[in-house]
Order: sequence, then C-alpha cells, then structure tokens
Amino acid sequence: MKTNLLTQDKVIITAAITGGIHGKWATEALPITPEEQAQAAFDCYEAGASICHLHVRGKDGQNTPDIEVYNKTVSLIREKCPIIVQIGNGIGAWIEYGVKTSSSGKKYGQAIVMPSLKQRLNLLTISPKPEMFTINAGTFEFRTPYGGHTFDNPIKFNKRFAEKCRKLGCGIEIEVYDIGHIANILDLVEMGALEPPMHFSIVLGINGGAPATPENLLHMVHQLPEGSSWQVVTVGKYNLRTTLIAMCMGGNIRTGLEDSIYYEKGKLAESNAQLVERMVRLAKEIGREPADVEETKELLHISH
Repeated sequence: MKTNLLTQDKVIITAAITGGIHGKWATEALPITPEEQAQAAFDCYEAGASICHLHVRGKDGQNTPDIEVYNKTVSLIREKCPIIVQIGNGIGAWIEYGVKTSSSGKKYGQAIVMPSLKQRLNLLTISPKPEMFTINAGTFEFRTPYGGHTFDNPIKFNKRFAEKCRKLGCGIEIEVYDIGHIANILDLVEMGALEPPMHFSIVLGINGGAPATPENLLHMVHQLPEGSSWQVVTVGKYNLRTTLIAMCMGGNIRTGLEDSIYYEKGKLAESNAQLVERMVRLAKEIGREPADVEETKELLHISH
C-alpha cells in the first residue's frame, strides 16, 4: 500500500482508555469501573475521538472476561454519547497470586493468566451490540514487565471470530504485530472470512513482536492491501513519535492510557481526553481534520 505525505484526508482518532495490566497504582487517571470508563469515553468523544477501544476490569481492578461488566460498560457509554465502541478481543491478561507452595505450605509467587479462546469468543454476546471488534492476526510470545505468556491467536479461531462478526454486522479492526501476521490476514481473505477494504492496527514495540522503528512501520504499511485504512499502535516512549510519523504518512491515530500513561517524559497524563486533545491539535496542524462518528462509520464501512 502506498503512503501519502500530502494527504488531507480526515483522520480517525481512537481512544484506548484502559487496556494493559497496569492499574490505579500506575496512575489515578486510569478509568477502571464501568462508570469511570463511560465518563472517559464521553470526555474523549467531546475532545474529538470517534472510537473508544474498550477492555473492562473486575472489582479487583484486573482485566476480566465477565460479560456482565462489558454489558454494563457499553450501556453506560451509549447513554452518554454516540462514540463507536470497539471491543478488544484479546480481553487482556491478569495476574494470579500464590501460584506456588513452599515446603511449609505457604502460598507465594505470581503468574500471568490469559483468557481462554472460548471466553474471547463469548465477547460476541455483549449486549448492547458494539459497533466493532478487533482480531489479533497471529500467535506469539507476548512479554511484559510482569512476565511473558503465549498470546494464542490460531487462524481457525480468527476465521470463526471474523465470520461471526460479519454475521452480526460489526466492523473489524485487525491487529498485526509482525510481518507474517499480514500474510495470515490475506489467508483469511482467501478463505472468505474477511473481505477488503480492511482496517489495520500495526502494533510495534511489543516484546515478542516487531520493534518500533520507522523502517518496520514503512515496510509493514507497504504490505497492506491497497485500499486498506490503518493506524499504528505503540506503547510507552515510542507512542507519540510513531503516531506522528503514521499520521504524516496518511495513517490514523490511536492514543490513550492503555498505550502510554505519560503526557511527556516524567509527567503523567491528566486523562485520556488530554491525550486526545493533543492529537486533535497536531492533526489539524498538518491539515487533517478529525473524522466524526458518522464519517468514521462511512470510512470503515460500519453499517450500524
């Protein structure tokens, strides 16, 4: 796919408001409860975001596959604003404590726990129905400061998930973490589970995936099918700079406290909305106006 440094196309801004494993201990600004997440989604919508990328947390503050929590959160968001709700189908890992037993019988240690494929497929029962879901395009070792785990995304699962999304009339965002993942998606197109035009997230800088470099970004964009829309997703120190590069290349924007809790080096962001406001300002500086909700639905071919 070709890039365009002089594009003035509308730019889609996605706010990834929670996600990750980090909690309130990392930043008090992170929205955890359904009420906090609904308010964050509204604030991001008011700031200029048209998509809210959503993972939910349980009462213990950790990621949860509990559909009732998803139902409540999506309902509360819908009551506040028309922002497009995009459910991350990885759900998110959580930390389990006391996984080992000492000779004295005392529990100690911790482990990263991933949701099952069945729990992830169950996301398709969320009510009210969200406008979008993501799929993760390949299996790899996802290494974090809390430990590593295998992020299992077999092609048979992705085929089933994508086919069910299409039957529901929901849009799909495809997350690719390495060059081979794009080839996996082209296989799904051949199988009839996906059809162009498609919307991609190029995820860089995750340990276990492609490093966050301009060369990797450019190479992966060039492998996307013509007519695709795309954005870059990076975490921490790479987030702002790679997002700016992508936006100048004709890509879209993802920002939010899932990807970086800092506004600048050593300074925590005050809110998700503050991060969205910055990206709106920078997009306008290069002549790209943010797409509103209806424009985003048209650009991504979302029917509801």
